[in-house]
Amino acid sequence: MTEREKMLRGELYDAYDEELCELREKCRQAVREFNSLSASDTAERRKLLDGLLASAGKNAFFLNVSFDYGVNTRIGDEFSANFNFTVLDCAEVSIGDHVLIGANVTLATPMHSLIAEERNFQVGADGRRRLYEYAKPIVIEDNVWIASGVTVCAGVTIGRNSVIGAGSVVTRDIPPNSLAYGVPCRVIREIDPDKDRIF
Repeated sequence: MTEREKMLRGELYDAYDEELCELREKCRQAVREFNSLSASDTAERRKLLDGLLASAGKNAFFLNVSFDYGVNTRIGDEFSANFNFTVLDCAEVSIGDHVLIGANVTLATPMHSLIAEERNFQVGADGRRRLYEYAKPIVIEDNVWIASGVTVCAGVTIGRNSVIGAGSVVTRDIPPNSLAYGVPCRVIREIDPDKDRIF
């Protein structure tokens, strides 16, 4: 089994594997090109997105973005991300339709050991450096708003119609129709479809 296959299965893998390093560099080149384009250059940006991501729905919009791999991320229709959206997609990242992402949001799927010597670089008999980690998928369901400065950690699902308040660190699943915020993020209350309307 390749290190890439191990990564996608949630197993321990070497992040400094040659194939993975090449995939990350290819992604970074595409991201640099994407981020250098004007937001109004929609045709060229769309072409790059289609080559970068596993899938991107209709009217998917990013101001600027960073991915580890890109090919492990799926995004639905009518998606919008503000400045500095970071997706560490070592595991699959699935984002639904009508999702809004505020500035400086990070989705981080990688996990490292709590034991220092296990998460430190290892040097094999061949002299090559290795870094072992594993990853857990992130799911953001339809109609979610993630406000500015939020970090979503590995293995989390954010339920449909939920709102995550600014500056939160989401370490656990958030059920549908929830207003949640804090460090760590917790559900404050259910969103009221009548009282919470603004028009």
